[in-house]
Amino acid sequence: AGAAIGAIYAQSKDATLTKNLVLNLDWKAATSLVDLALPKDGFIKGKKITDYLRTIIGGDIEFADLKIPLACVATDILACEEVVIKEGSVVEGIRASISIPAVFTLVRWKGRYLTDGGLVNPVPVSVVRGMGADFIIAVNVMPDMRERARQARRKEMRKLKKPDIFSVIMQSMNIASCLLVRSCLEGADIVIAPRVAHIGRTEFHKAQECISQGEIAAQDCVVEIKKRLKMGEAI
Repeated sequence: AGAAIGAIYAQSKDATLTKNLVLNLDWKAATSLVDLALPKDGFIKGKKITDYLRTIIGGDIEFADLKIPLACVATDILACEEVVIKEGSVVEGIRASISIPAVFTLVRWKGRYLTDGGLVNPVPVSVVRGMGADFIIAVNVMPDMRERARQARRKEMRKLKKPDIFSVIMQSMNIASCLLVRSCLEGADIVIAPRVAHIGRTEFHKAQECISQGEIAAQDCVVEIKKRLKMGEAI
């Protein structure tokens, strides 16, 4: 969902608006956006989600029309490589970037078949650097897998519940991304790491808690950010 949130902010330059859109979304009603497909390359077509994205962003906006530069990262599933989308339709870029493997159908884009960018670059510091940024503040919401395991064990002690197919897919991505995230973060000047290990990727109703944890983690980094900026490491 990072690409979608980023696009909303890049179009509006309004953090409060972006936050309210997330907090006011009726997640139960959002299930109506699920349009099932015959499971050939994914269970969800994504057309309804694409239409909804157009609504909240304000139409079929082009990347060049955004108030803040934005890039969406996707994965070419056949070439096994990163694809950076920063031109053309913003909605198409988002749709490709958020396409969780096996959950969403693949996106055909310029002769490629694209899926979730998190497979190759879960924290795209290198992409932002390539766009010209010389001081990068990255946010790492991927929990340490040991902490995730501890959280899982605590839950199991309360009630042992077999994970559903979506949870299995998401946890598989978490495991695969764990070491990759560390590598991606090496290029960041500051890393903000909210304590969200106890919040699953599908627990959208905990958005306010995620935001609060992000604010706490960001406040902890303010002094260091100001120090680094004064040292002349930024513009």
